[in-house]
Amino acid sequence: MAHSATSHNETSHGAPSHNAKGHHGFSHPTPVWQLIAVFLALIVLTIATVAQASMDLGNVELIASLVIATIKATLVILFFMHMIHDKPLNAIIFLSSFIFVALFLGFTLMDADAYRDIIELKTILPDPPANPMQ
Repeated sequence: MAHSATSHNETSHGAPSHNAKGHHGFSHPTPVWQLIAVFLALIVLTIATVAQASMDLGNVELIASLVIATIKATLVILFFMHMIHDKPLNAIIFLSSFIFVALFLGFTLMDADAYRDIIELKTILPDPPANPMQ
């Protein structure tokens, strides 16, 4: 009987086989306690987001919201998307995308102060009706 040319982690049909622990060769099993800890951290951060929205923090409000959202996104990416177990190149690509988004938001926020007076004036003095004869 001839020896097949399939790899060690594949069955004769090309599907991944289970190893001695019952896991597929490509998966990264995460302990249940770690998933529960990440879930509880996401719940606490969601509560912090709701609490922060009800507070008047002034200029710090946007920064606090973005920091909380970034922490939540990082947890989801690392643990639920298994980026923590992935190749370093993928982590570099994800980090560079975060850096570019932060740069874009930063430049937008720097420019927003230039229009603050116009926006505040429009909220105080509403536009007159377009055609008063109607």
